[in-house]
Amino acid sequence: MTPEMSDVTRAKHGRPVHHWRRDVVELAALFTAVAVADGVANLVGHGPDGPALLVISALVLAATAGFHTWWARRHGHAPPTRDTGARPAAETRPAGPSGSSGQPGDDDDTDDVADSGALWRMRTTVKDEPGSLAALCTALAERRVDILSLQTHPLADGTVDEFLLRAPRALEAAEITRAVSQAGGKSTWIERADAHDLVDAPTRVLGLAARTALDAAELPLALRQLLGRCTIRSLPGAPAGGGRGPEPVPVEGVLEDTVMRLPAPEGGVLTVERPYLPFTPTEFARARALVDLDNRLGPRIPRGKDVLTLPEGNDITVRRVDTGDLTAAKAMHERCSPRTLGMRYHGPVGDADRYLNHLLSPRFGRTLAALTTSGRIVGLGHLLWDGDETEIALLIEDDWQQRGIGGELLGRLVAMAVEAGCESVYAVTQASNTGMVAAMRGLGLPLDYQIEEGTLVITARLDAAPTPARRPYDTGLRHLGTPAHRD
Repeated sequence: MTPEMSDVTRAKHGRPVHHWRRDVVELAALFTAVAVADGVANLVGHGPDGPALLVISALVLAATAGFHTWWARRHGHAPPTRDTGARPAAETRPAGPSGSSGQPGDDDDTDDVADSGALWRMRTTVKDEPGSLAALCTALAERRVDILSLQTHPLADGTVDEFLLRAPRALEAAEITRAVSQAGGKSTWIERADAHDLVDAPTRVLGLAARTALDAAELPLALRQLLGRCTIRSLPGAPAGGGRGPEPVPVEGVLEDTVMRLPAPEGGVLTVERPYLPFTPTEFARARALVDLDNRLGPRIPRGKDVLTLPEGNDITVRRVDTGDLTAAKAMHERCSPRTLGMRYHGPVGDADRYLNHLLSPRFGRTLAALTTSGRIVGLGHLLWDGDETEIALLIEDDWQQRGIGGELLGRLVAMAVEAGCESVYAVTQASNTGMVAAMRGLGLPLDYQIEEGTLVITARLDAAPTPARRPYDTGLRHLGTPAHRD
């Protein structure tokens, strides 16, 4: 094996390559320098011209050092400069993302990219002509704005382009919209985005469809995540107690600029309104597909349940309920005292059938019930979609109060709200309802209080709430502790 081949073999295994000829020359130079230094020392110590010889020896040593430096630079300890096909050893590979050269000048660019992680969702309208989109992309590139995704929606009077952008953090939204306007964009709308928007549109729509198929209560949330901030109203086809319902809409629905109306189950109408931004035909088609899927599947809720053991030994089952449980829910209301009903509904209770049918409908939220072993409902907890906000409410039968049931229902409702992506939940009660106040405090979340004429509104911010590891109504067995504490 030749020396060159052995060098390549050792380099492939990550071991340093040594050259014996260079080592012999360096050792010979070292020995020569030592011999010369010894002779000079003898002359300085025993000769009459000691100072002159000392100066001469200093010059010789300086020249030797300069020669050694020149030799080392010319024959450095680097691998052969030609390409041998060997990869650098693991210890010497440059760190950082692939594609970086590892040079000092590249560090600034890498840090700048890491710091420019502000995500934006932007929509603008451009003329439907060649070069209009290119001008827009050029204007963004000049400000170091990276286009992560782009969707185009052709319209009669132009094309709506929807972008997901990553811009430098120092770049304000006003500067982005100004650049877009100068490049020909009109009716520009922009808002901050998050990591969830990095998912491509087809994948996100399929995920929302899967959630809607499992739970009818997911439809309003799915539409809100699909369309952004919007107001969703579900109007029944035949109001209780008579009267005329909303005007029916065609099977294919109606799109009117910032409002879309779609046929809802039971002959009702689902209205979606977004006043700050018109809907595109693509958005209308996606929303119509979700609503059509919901209509075809019919009423459905997850049928999992939790079995809890009360301190006195009784078992209570917690599960989702809907309008199919209307009779049992009405029977519980009839067993409740006027004071308990007044605490819940803040005044006289009218037609129970009317408001219970609304509260139990998955179209308006989610409802949990606590049932005895005989199937009798003794507690109800509601999570109600109220536009961009979410209301939470409890009603516990008189004989089953102060046993921890309300706290258990409340904790599961909050877990559902976190799972649904809600930012906060609020409860409307009376200042004298100490049980509800204690249950809200038991959540361990930041609370805001507003009191007006005896009505207390408690808002719990969910940004500090942990994401549930399992669904809050999965099958299981738990034991309740004292009424004021949860396990």
